[in-house]
Order: sequence, then C-alpha cells, then structure tokens
Amino acid sequence: MLVKMRLRAALLHVKQRAVKVLERHLSGESMDFRQVFAIIVPLLMDQAFIILLALLNTAMISASGEAAVAAVGMVDSLNIFIFNVFIALATGGTVIVAQYRGAGNSTAFSKAAAQTIAAVSLISFIIGLTVSGFHSQILSFLFGKAEQAVIDNARLYLIGSSISYTLVGVIEAVGGALRGVGATKATLWLSLIKNGTYVLFNVIFLNVLKMGVWGLVYSLLASRLLGMVCSLIYMRMIHNTIVFRFKDVIRLDFSMLKRILFIGIPFAAEQMFFNGGKLLTQTFIVLLGTNALTVNAICSSLSTLPQVGVLSCNLAAITVIGQCIGNRNYNDARKFVRSFLVLGSLSVVVIILILLPFLPSLIGLFSPSPTIIPSIKIIIYITWAATPLLWPASFITPSALRAAGDARFTLIAALTTMWLIRVVLGYVLGIILPFGITGVWIAMIIEWGVRSLIFHIRFRGGKWRNHNLLG
Repeated sequence: MLVKMRLRAALLHVKQRAVKVLERHLSGESMDFRQVFAIIVPLLMDQAFIILLALLNTAMISASGEAAVAAVGMVDSLNIFIFNVFIALATGGTVIVAQYRGAGNSTAFSKAAAQTIAAVSLISFIIGLTVSGFHSQILSFLFGKAEQAVIDNARLYLIGSSISYTLVGVIEAVGGALRGVGATKATLWLSLIKNGTYVLFNVIFLNVLKMGVWGLVYSLLASRLLGMVCSLIYMRMIHNTIVFRFKDVIRLDFSMLKRILFIGIPFAAEQMFFNGGKLLTQTFIVLLGTNALTVNAICSSLSTLPQVGVLSCNLAAITVIGQCIGNRNYNDARKFVRSFLVLGSLSVVVIILILLPFLPSLIGLFSPSPTIIPSIKIIIYITWAATPLLWPASFITPSALRAAGDARFTLIAALTTMWLIRVVLGYVLGIILPFGITGVWIAMIIEWGVRSLIFHIRFRGGKWRNHNLLG
C-alpha cells in the first residue's frame, strides 16, 4: 500500500511539472496548451496516416515491377506539385478564417469558408482539364528520356490522377476552412475515410486482383470521390461552427475572394516555383537511369517518416498564429512559433531513434534490387541526420509568416533558394560531378539550411506584423 501511495505521489508530481512546462511554453493569452494540443494531435495522427499510406502504396505497387514504381514516383512528383497549389489556395482560406475566428466574427469566417471552397474547386477543375488534355506533351517534356515501359505506366496514372483533381480540390478546401476554426478532429476523420478506403481498394485491386497501375487509378478515383462527398455532407449537415450553405459557394464575393487570394496566390506561386524546381530536379534523375528513379522514389517515401511531427506543427501554426494575429496578440504569436520549432525538432529525433533499428526492414518493403540498397541507405542516413536541425525551421517559420499575411516574402525566399541552390547545385553535384542521385539529395539538404536562416532572420524582425488582412 505504501509503495502504491509513493508511486501515485511521484506520478502526480511528474504530471504537475509537465503541466507547468506546458503552461510556460504552449499557453498564452490567445489559447492554452490544451487548446493547442486539441489542434495538433488530430493533425499529427492525420499526417502520420498520410505518410504511412504513401509508404504502403509505394510498397504495394513495387509488386508490379520497377517500371511501375518509377512511373508512379514520377507522376506523383507532378501530382504533389499540383496538389500543393490546391493546398496553398486552401491555406489562404485557413488564414482568413482563423483571423476572423480570432476577431470573433462568425459571419465573416463562414463566408470565407464558402468562398475558399468556390475558388479551389474552380481552379482545380481547370487544372485537371488542362493536364488531361495535354498529358502526352507533359510526359514528353518531363520524362521523355525514360524507358518506354515507364512512360506507358506514367501516362495511365497521370490521366487517372487528373480526373480526380477537382475531387482533391474540394477536399483540401473543406479541410482548410475547418483547420481555420481549429476543427482538426473533423479533418482527421475525413482524411481517415478517404485514405482508409484508398488502402482498402489498393489491397483489393493491387494485391488480390493484381491489376497494377490500373488498380491504383481505380483506387484513387473511388476513394477521392467518397472523400469529397463526405466532406460536403459534413460541412452542410454536421459541422456547427461554420454556417455552410451551397448558395454561398455559387455566389462569389469578390471582396472576400481578394482577401483569400492575397495569401493563397503568392503561396500557390511559391508552391509552383518550389515544386517546379523539384520536377526539374526529377528530369536530372531521369538522366541517371531507372535505378536512380527507383532509389529516389523509395528515399522520398522513407525520408518523410520522421517529418510527421513537423508537418502537424506546420499546419497547427497556421491556425494558432492566425488566431493570435486576428486578436492582435503578437507576443503570443512569437511564443507559439518558438515552441512549435522545439516541439517539431524533438518529434523528429524521437521518430528517427524509433525507426533506425527497422531501416533494413523498411527498405525491404519495396523489394529493391540489391545493387541500389547501399545508395538508399546513404541518402536516408544523411537526410535523417539533417532533418531535426534544418527541416522544422525551414517549413514551420514560413507558415507562421503566411498566417500573419507575409506571403510575398515567403514566395521570394522560397523561389530564390529552390532555383539558385537546389536546382543549380543539384545539377552540379548530381550530373556534372560524379555524385549521382546522392548529390541531388545533398543539394536539397543544403537548400533547407539556407531557407532556415532566411526565414529565421525575417521572423526575428517585425515587418511580418505590418499586414492587415481583415480590413
């Protein structure tokens, strides 16, 4: 009995100390640590599921051969480029919704949510139509020197993906609006529905029916259609913070759209230039051959695993900082950014320590050729070592700047670092010098470091405070 009492007392003491630390670092006048964690935890679970899903999908498609893996990896580079445009536009909505929420204007943030869905839906439809119509030219431009088997698989996957762009746009817009009011539990459940059914369909079409890339196309179309329907039903019939009406989506409010696009367009342009640089880098890798493409696809999946905590902090920062800015509490904004950076770095370290013993097994999921395993290990070791030091600062800080309305600066900074460092240096190290695919990845890590420094300097200054998005 005495032992139990002492143990209980010790646990109570630890709990009290933990609460004090959290109150010191993750509580402010705008919200306390419980509210912050209510936003972060669902986002963490969502990002973990998305990353694991991407890993699992790459592993499942590997059964169809290296040509299929390379093709899916190549097209997904383009898909990420396009999806990030949708996410960027939706983020404009998140910022405006969050700031109006912080200011206590429920009518305005409901209208902002509807206009976000309208804008992203229309743009995603136009992009999907364009990609579908010009798929041959796009593939020829980006991957023309790849093997024919790779091109054939890529064409099928690209057409299927483009048909789903409008579905993805609606899903991202709804998610952006919900994150703006802190409804991250809802975004988690909607993501689980979409991605969970994607996994289920992939098991059926890829593993049971052995349909290869065709099966992947069927899976993504069915799961994204279900995700869009569920998202709209939730907004209209279940969610009670945002008052959502379909007529508010159809009836455009150009004043509100202007506020949303003030953030969304620079961020979308940033994502286009940033991911355009990634796509150009992909063309370098094509020159290195199918083995290099396969190494890149596998490393891209594995390198994201430790980033799950940072990604959740990144998304949470937009909501939390946006609400702080909405009620003009800049001290809280600074405090939360510092805390998110520390929390993100710690999460990376913990995840890497957990994953390191299992790295050979993780690589084995993709059934790679023995000849490319050493290259995969080298890239992963280098990337994982750099991630806790550089990745949080290079991505969380610019999210905070965007939440404050400083989107033009993040555009210029991201454009400069991507094209002057990652692209140019990647070509030099990967193609001109004999470092191959490893050189391309080293260039990426150096770019992270430069980004981190630039955004740190900007945030330490005060110019990001000089934006008034609400009028």
